[in-house]
Amino acid sequence: MNPESGVSRQVREDTHWLAIIAAISSISVVGVAIGLGMPLLSVILESRGHTTTMIGLNTAVAGLASLAAAPLAAPLAARLGVAPSILAMIVLGAVSFTGFYAAPSFWMWFPLRVGLHVALTILFILSEFWITSSAPPSRRGFVLGIYATVLSLGFAGGPWLFSRIGSDGFLPFGVTCGLVALAALPVIAAWRDSPPMHSEGPRPGFQRYIWLVPTATAAVLVFGAVETGGFALFPVYGERIGYSETDTALLLTMIGLGNVILQIPLGMLSDQIRDRRHLLLACATIGLIGTLLMPLAASNWHLLAGLLFLWGGVVAALYTVGLAHLGSQLTGAELAAANAAFVFCYGIGMVLGPQAIGIGMDIAGVNGFGWSLSLFFGAYILLLAGRLAARARG
Repeated sequence: MNPESGVSRQVREDTHWLAIIAAISSISVVGVAIGLGMPLLSVILESRGHTTTMIGLNTAVAGLASLAAAPLAAPLAARLGVAPSILAMIVLGAVSFTGFYAAPSFWMWFPLRVGLHVALTILFILSEFWITSSAPPSRRGFVLGIYATVLSLGFAGGPWLFSRIGSDGFLPFGVTCGLVALAALPVIAAWRDSPPMHSEGPRPGFQRYIWLVPTATAAVLVFGAVETGGFALFPVYGERIGYSETDTALLLTMIGLGNVILQIPLGMLSDQIRDRRHLLLACATIGLIGTLLMPLAASNWHLLAGLLFLWGGVVAALYTVGLAHLGSQLTGAELAAANAAFVFCYGIGMVLGPQAIGIGMDIAGVNGFGWSLSLFFGAYILLLAGRLAARARG
């Protein structure tokens, strides 16, 4: 059966709320730790006199580690179980992060960064698999909307906490490790609700799942490119169109607010649509229109802020609705492997986005920002239109 034929496999309709709450709580606490830990490490390296090139190189290792770790998540969970694997990654993450404080030499930060982001990547994959497999098809979009909202709040809470405790001494490391350890408690509480990793027959290779539900994996690739590249280069864009650093930061905040506020409504909307690809097409179309309208709204801060609020929330739904669409097509070990492919494609987007937007702005100036973003949306719209047309013919 074609996974995108619109006919989902039969799965249970009961909602495992304990498991859902445990997985969302666990990964959101980790989100706070990431939001605190990432700026902490950069500030410490800069205070030690390392160049921005070396800081960037050490940070880039995180992306490579995430790409390498994604195919390992499903085999690890199949061998150990989902909950034990999550707890093992919590321990690995806590130990790796503490190691940054103890490491006397800069070269040691590279294997520590690898260990940390292998742990975080597998944590995200297995937590999303747990959430998706525990939610019934009729409420999956709603549950994933809650997950996306709480996770966004967690990421936002990390920098706020960092601003309160600073970067001196062991305190920020202790707080971060304490938060990561706290993430283990809900997992232990819901241990018996850990989803099984059964599979009919031998598991296909990891790469197969990148292409099995392409409208889901391509959605997250576009989101990864737009989110990472857009957030990285928006401060440059804001300055070039005449806004102060403060005004530009507030515009970025509006994107984040749209992300937080619109995920649950859009997730609930996706539950009412038989084929979520139609909603993905609408989100991508609004994303494309929004990028094309940016130059027209650029001269009015309030108009641009309103546009970015709507744009940010709708574009973020590519991740939420894409994940819900993935969950509607697959179950069990196949869903875990597909979740890994989903996160892998997000990592590819993280690599492509900043490069494409940076090159676009070098070639076309300030308008290259929106034009580069529009290329990602346009390509995805073509893919979706082709898949939907093929289904209509079939």
